[in-house]
Amino acid sequence: MSIVIRDVREHELDSILALNNAAGPTILPLDASRLRRFFDAAEYFRVAERDGNLTGFLVGFGSGSGHESSNFRWFRQHHEAFFYIDRIVVASRRRGGGVGRAFYADVQSYAEVRYPLLACEVFIEHDNDPARLFHGSFGFHEVGQHVMPETGVRASMLTKELCSYAWVRDRYGDELPDMPWLRRARQVAAPAQRSTGT
Repeated sequence: MSIVIRDVREHELDSILALNNAAGPTILPLDASRLRRFFDAAEYFRVAERDGNLTGFLVGFGSGSGHESSNFRWFRQHHEAFFYIDRIVVASRRRGGGVGRAFYADVQSYAEVRYPLLACEVFIEHDNDPARLFHGSFGFHEVGQHVMPETGVRASMLTKELCSYAWVRDRYGDELPDMPWLRRARQVAAPAQRSTGT
């Protein structure tokens, strides 16, 4: 009954889309084209499996990415370098079973050797106290609030300092050792070259 966290596979996108859109009002809905953009561009896009079944996913972007969410832009206006968790979704039947904590341990392990902050948001509406409590117990604190212009939903903007980052940066700079656990979570596809018609 262990939880396995691994990179997403392309054939799982339909299942991930269904999981996202069944999550309820605390997760913004997705369409297939936006999910495809996540698959093509997210620095971190991993899924959780338990007993061979897909139980959740987490998508994240580094502060240097071209991610277009208004919450990401808010963090970019307020912080120079960070790793942004765009969304975490856990199947309702698996909530409270450790999947969210496994994801956050994994994404923190990835981010803390590359970024000084972990950033995310939690919607204030929709009676989202369990999510706020979860993030607070994991060391996040509110650094502001933001009303998303595309939805009108108010979000609590949260960050967590990644205490290992400074030591890793001072010791290794931009050249991390070639160790399996330090490799990038996934390879991001290069942008497609468009024909100029000439």
